[in-house]
Amino acid sequence: MALNSGSYPEDTPEPGDGWLRVLLYVAFLLLLGAVLTRFLLRHTGQHLAPWVIGLSAALAVLYLLEPALGARPSPRRYLWLGTVVAVWITLVMLAPSFGWCAVPLFIITLRTLRPPAAIALIILVTVVAVSAHLRLAGRLDIDVILGPPAVAAIAIAVFVQLDRQARRQRELINDLIRTRRELAATEHREGILAERQRLSMEIHDSLAQGLSSQQMLLQAADRVWGSDPAAARAHVRTATAVAERNLTEARRFVHDLAPADLAEGDGLDQALRTLAARESSDRISVRCHIDGAPAGPLPERVQSALLRIAQGALANIREHSGATAAALTLSYLGDQVVLDVADNGQGFDPGSPPVGPTTGTRGHGLPAIRTRTRQLGGTLTIESSPGEGAVLSVAVPLLPPEQP
Repeated sequence: MALNSGSYPEDTPEPGDGWLRVLLYVAFLLLLGAVLTRFLLRHTGQHLAPWVIGLSAALAVLYLLEPALGARPSPRRYLWLGTVVAVWITLVMLAPSFGWCAVPLFIITLRTLRPPAAIALIILVTVVAVSAHLRLAGRLDIDVILGPPAVAAIAIAVFVQLDRQARRQRELINDLIRTRRELAATEHREGILAERQRLSMEIHDSLAQGLSSQQMLLQAADRVWGSDPAAARAHVRTATAVAERNLTEARRFVHDLAPADLAEGDGLDQALRTLAARESSDRISVRCHIDGAPAGPLPERVQSALLRIAQGALANIREHSGATAAALTLSYLGDQVVLDVADNGQGFDPGSPPVGPTTGTRGHGLPAIRTRTRQLGGTLTIESSPGEGAVLSVAVPLLPPEQP
């Protein structure tokens, strides 16, 4: 059982703070004033009156100085408590009626000292109060003997209850603060992972694809540099254009903007046509077909994600499938939009995605496509088998125009 407020942190309210502290101060001053008035009315003209008045004023001032000493135990607070008790005992010796002021002393004792010392001082104060009342009564009175100890016991019980409530409140607050910190740390980690995933998908679908194209173009230029300089220069110019597009893409995805092909304002349809034309080469022919028309403008995040999915799928086709032809088909079906990417390559087992020919490791294309599809609330379907080509289909639901 902890009775000492010194165990509380400085920023944690202790029992008696706030309105209860003010109430104790007011009650003490009223009690002190009533006892002093009683003494002056009954002992008019006594030579002790000036001493009693002076000590009463000193006790009131000392009692009101408690907030300035702080809540934590310190030598200065111990000295203050000893001075208060000494002044009170002197008053009781001069005028036994001041024994009624013992109750407020119980509270400040419990707030200042640890349990053993606090109980010992309370017993001393109680003995002084009982002796004063017996001297005032002039006879042995059982009520006087039992009254102050009972009051002391009640004061201790009340303080202990307040102490327990304050500790439970402090524990709840600490638990809440700890939970909030853990939640903030978890959200921070999730944000970092989400940003890493976003950057990895953006890099794979834009920069990595462009770098792969540049590599193939420069290799082709190197092969024909001596025999056909004009073709070599054409490959180099195309590689330069790809590098310029890559630079634009890098600047845009760093700022989390739409893909460069969507920034022109022509929408997803034209962006897919531009992508198909750009990816067509001597090695592979890419066609684009748009089926239907949207009931309203597609959300930017849907357009951006579908374009990135198409870029990633074509990158996989170019790097892994050995296909000579591929097709992009965008279909508007009222409540959903479907993107199909098909090729006539060597195919693969959808349960075991192909291994990259250059790195020897599984690529990031399909995982990125699955993640983007899941973020849109859509479904991904892959139909393929070895030697039969592959068809990748992404269906994204669209909310009716009247819904947010």
